[in-house]
Amino acid sequence: MTNQSSSYALLCASFNQDNSGFAISSKDCLKIFDSNIGRLCYERAIGGFTIVEMLFSTSLLAIVGAGEQPSLSPRRLCLFNTTTGTALRELNFLTSILAVRLNKKRIVVVLQEKTYIYDSNSLAILETIDTVPNHKGLCAFSPSLDGCFLALPASTIKGSVLVYNVMELHLHCEIDAHRSPLAAVVLSSNGMYIATASEQGTIIRVHLVSEATKSCSFRRGTYPSTIYSLSFGPSLHLPDILVATSSSGSVHVFFLGLAIDQRSRRSSSLLGSILPNSVNDAFDPAHHHVLHNAFSAGVKSYAVVHKVDKVANTSSSDSVAFKANILIITFNGYFQEYTLCINNQNESSWSLEREFNLLTVISDNSKSSRYCSEECINP
Repeated sequence: MTNQSSSYALLCASFNQDNSGFAISSKDCLKIFDSNIGRLCYERAIGGFTIVEMLFSTSLLAIVGAGEQPSLSPRRLCLFNTTTGTALRELNFLTSILAVRLNKKRIVVVLQEKTYIYDSNSLAILETIDTVPNHKGLCAFSPSLDGCFLALPASTIKGSVLVYNVMELHLHCEIDAHRSPLAAVVLSSNGMYIATASEQGTIIRVHLVSEATKSCSFRRGTYPSTIYSLSFGPSLHLPDILVATSSSGSVHVFFLGLAIDQRSRRSSSLLGSILPNSVNDAFDPAHHHVLHNAFSAGVKSYAVVHKVDKVANTSSSDSVAFKANILIITFNGYFQEYTLCINNQNESSWSLEREFNLLTVISDNSKSSRYCSEECINP
């Protein structure tokens, strides 16, 4: 999540590809944290950035300046090594960079009307995609090399999505998801599912990427709200849950497995095969759990699913059958970790495990500490 209003304490915030770490930038510096323990691992006071993207747990960052200093142009992408404190390579563009996504083989750079795909090692341009005006830099990326997809808006008047195969460099499909323009989109890490929300923010839809077919839909609420973020659970197969944050200050968790299974059963039934999708598209509240007032209404936020635990064969109705750790960054500068527990009666309880100010936290070794358990790639 990038390119936020200057009225916020944070200019950008992003989790790495497996949510084990996250990076933030204020107008003065960038910081990297370990998601598991909330420890500040790296800090560098070199100005403000609108984009800071990590490559898993390596020392490589892709950074784009906020333009408040001549050396931090919003049109320049810098590949930065946190271990050496040096720039490895730079790429310059004619217009501002709105989003960057990367894995070990590809770097994606999103501009307002063009998107570029690069080879991560040689930095050779592999593909240039002409897009509809994408003022917010809206995109989604699945980092898996086996299911590496990129999703971009296909229209400015309705919520349709173009899905590209980034490794094989071709258009995979186009999905018509909403009647209103897109506000949020996310791909599961394995590239199997894509979730979308429109500017109305009342319905969130999940599609199976391989077949470009709708798997299920969820109703967030009755009244319009801006969806700030969408994130799938970390499962390598069927994602367990989908989490969303909205301008109402709420966190929404939707259970995918049961919803997709129920839709499959309906579709295979005689009645389900006769009814159109608009009628067959049920919204079961049992799949939806909400934490109200997690943060102030209107404060932009970014939430991810850090960990999911399922307990099998529990006999007691009060026993915890499902537990998820939800990590939230609010752009007024706070980090929160919540645990969501669901018992066998589908009753939910939320508990706040940690909360701290990202701007004031300090580390005795912030300049020398590293967040890197793998070797940095060498462009």
